[in-house]
Amino acid sequence: MNRLRKWLMYITNNEEVSRHEEAFDAIFFIINTSALIFGITLFIMQDEVQWIPVLAIEYTWALDNMRHNRP
Repeated sequence: MNRLRKWLMYITNNEEVSRHEEAFDAIFFIINTSALIFGITLFIMQDEVQWIPVLAIEYTWALDNMRHNRP
C-alpha cells in the first residue's frame, strides 16, 4: 500500500519536493492546451457552448495542479 501511495503522490505531483522534470511540464501544458482548443471547437460545432466554462475551469485546475509544488 505504501508503494501505491508513493507512486500516486509522484504521478499527481504532490510530493513535498517535486521530482517532475521540466520537459514533463511542457508536454503536460501542450496536451492540455490542445485539449482545451479542441474541446471548445467541438462544443461550438455541436452547439453545446454552455459547457465551455466547465472545460476552461478544468483546464485552469489542471495547470494549477501542475504548478502546485513549484518554487
